Amino acid sequence: MTVSRRPAAPLGIHASKSAGARPTVSVVVPAMNEADNLPHVLPAIPAWVDEVILVDGHSTDGTVAVAYGLLPGIRVIPQPGRGKGNALRAGFAAATGDIVVMIDADGSTDPGEIGTFVRHLRAGADFVKGSRFLQGAGTDDISRIRGLGNACITWAVRTLFGGRYSDLCYGYNAFWRSVLPELDLDSDGFEIETLMGIRALRAGLRVVEVHSFEHPRLYGTSNLHAARDGWRIFKVILRERFFRRAPRRAPARSAHAQ
Repeated sequence: MTVSRRPAAPLGIHASKSAGARPTVSVVVPAMNEADNLPHVLPAIPAWVDEVILVDGHSTDGTVAVAYGLLPGIRVIPQPGRGKGNALRAGFAAATGDIVVMIDADGSTDPGEIGTFVRHLRAGADFVKGSRFLQGAGTDDISRIRGLGNACITWAVRTLFGGRYSDLCYGYNAFWRSVLPELDLDSDGFEIETLMGIRALRAGLRVVEVHSFEHPRLYGTSNLHAARDGWRIFKVILRERFFRRAPRRAPARSAHAQ
């Protein structure tokens, strides 16, 4: 499902400089006290992924030791602040791959779907967003109140910014690292997921949604608070629409080439 109408990029326009070389892929995993979940997540990341970055949010349960035990080559960086958005921004800044994929450490996002996201980017998308509400998708995790909140948020973004998103509060996204300046991310909490979708639309990026299945958290409890974080998301939507100056049109695609 294509959400925006920006023309598709020619195949390989974002690819690495070496002629014929495939783009490299970094996977960013924010984690705070996820030692019990990581054995179900990290080994499932495809072997062809070039770089896995775990951003440790001040864990006290041995998350870092478990990560190194599972993937000796993993890069672990300490989170500089607090919140999922803060962790993701730190991971994005550290990533070296041409493509950046963000997944959760709790087992809710399936690493086996990474290839689908990458294929759409290589086919011409700038930003690929996972959706739990497309045909072939689904969720075993979302509660009724969170589902209602997500529907309201999605409706608000479609009304105020256009596009055709079907799911905005889901943290399975992938993008070319070269578009990070256009996203210009500045949120520290869960609202970063919605912010990324809004900024991608406002920057004129070619956005594609792909179906994804969300599994329930395996162990532990989520730090997401439906009312508190829902209000933060709505404040971001209002700020972006009424108080933030619209960005200049995105540069020509050749400027994104690696």
